[in-house]
Amino acid sequence: MPAKTSFPADLFAGHRFAVLGLGRNGTPAAKALASMGATVQAWDDGEAGRKALESWKSPSGKLTVAPFENLDGFDALVMSPGIPHILPSVHPVAAMAKAAGVPILSDADLLFQAVRKSGSKARFAGITGTNGKSTTTALLAHLLRHAGLPVAEGGNLGPASLSLPLLPDNGVYVLEMSSYMLERLEQMHFNVACLLNLTPDHLDRHGDMAGYVTAKLHVFDHQHAGDLAVLGETLPDYETIRRRLAVTRTTIACVSGADMPQCDLYCTPDALCDHDGVIADLRAAHDLPGTHNRENAAAATAMALHLGMPWAAVEPALASFAALDHRQKTVGSIDGVRFINDSKATNADATARALACHDRMVWIAGGTAKAGGIEELAPLFNRVAMALLIGRDAPALAATLARHGIPQRIVETLDRAVPEALDRARELGADVVMLSPACASFDQFSGFEARGARFAALVHELAASRDGTARA
Repeated sequence: MPAKTSFPADLFAGHRFAVLGLGRNGTPAAKALASMGATVQAWDDGEAGRKALESWKSPSGKLTVAPFENLDGFDALVMSPGIPHILPSVHPVAAMAKAAGVPILSDADLLFQAVRKSGSKARFAGITGTNGKSTTTALLAHLLRHAGLPVAEGGNLGPASLSLPLLPDNGVYVLEMSSYMLERLEQMHFNVACLLNLTPDHLDRHGDMAGYVTAKLHVFDHQHAGDLAVLGETLPDYETIRRRLAVTRTTIACVSGADMPQCDLYCTPDALCDHDGVIADLRAAHDLPGTHNRENAAAATAMALHLGMPWAAVEPALASFAALDHRQKTVGSIDGVRFINDSKATNADATARALACHDRMVWIAGGTAKAGGIEELAPLFNRVAMALLIGRDAPALAATLARHGIPQRIVETLDRAVPEALDRARELGADVVMLSPACASFDQFSGFEARGARFAALVHELAASRDGTARA
């Protein structure tokens, strides 16, 4: 099939889609479906989202922005991932869909349908897990590009699924899949699928840990012989998941960032290995620090090799990978003190991975804490020379640290934390200042990206005022 970049304008002619929520997923979905010839009705409770879509000129003239009275006659409802359709409460439009027998779909599922309806045999890679899925998604896309394959990545990371282009037969869609997206799949078939790890998260949405696990396991739906399922070796009930997948005759690969030769891919301190020996020297992979990033590298490599990447290309591709923003990314250095932005760490498990990478640091943490707070980080507290705490739940974090004898101070905001962190690092002989909040950001910021961007800007300002160096 020749390479194409856009979907046929009549691909969904005769289809009717409802789109609820006009944010980063809903707006591209409404535009894409209308551009493919579908009749689309879209709505958002917020005026800004509605106005932005109303100003767009639909090429088919089949897009309307209007509230829903019922969903009779629609082929599917596309709801933005953050809008619940079951728990903690059923959204009224989701109830309409159920009453009308209309499926509620992720935009990723409709991308899959559109690709197949267009005649492309492009393959799909799905990556999920509580932590590490964004880095693994970006890394897999990087590896495949290095191997010369056409790639489009997105989903929960970067561009929304339906804003991605049509790829040729040898192309690969690399999609980060959240649990919210995975519980709304109907036809999606991932040729390679990865579940990295599982720790409690989004339990209000899924009811309990069992519901969360069930949602995540949908990444393996419709897999069969010839496909690859990648499992992180730290998964709870690993053997149960493996036995479940074995029934489908899917090839299963166990991966680890530690020296565990019983896994299919694993890492020594210096190398990525399989049962036959070294695949890649990791000493030059500077933006993949820590055991967790080594596991990400093992998972991405397993998928890339299955998709046709030459073995010899793996090592230089891993070495040239650049860390994603807000994920253990160095944003500046002042007087030998490195400032690291790990704002994406919105729970304790993610922060544990960051703390384990450094021996002595000033730690900036806080925001809206998840269930359990930071108590599980206690084995790593000896790496913290001083903790500076921000946000709503700073007092609770301070109490936990005080019980363990860790020096800490509530500074309330990042604006206060950054300059004080430099002073404390100099005073205490720490060579790293780490923003790894272990908390959500919505008490003070619009999201972890805004929090991380503010941290980087403050570091740049501080570097300029004190003759340091900083980089984006």
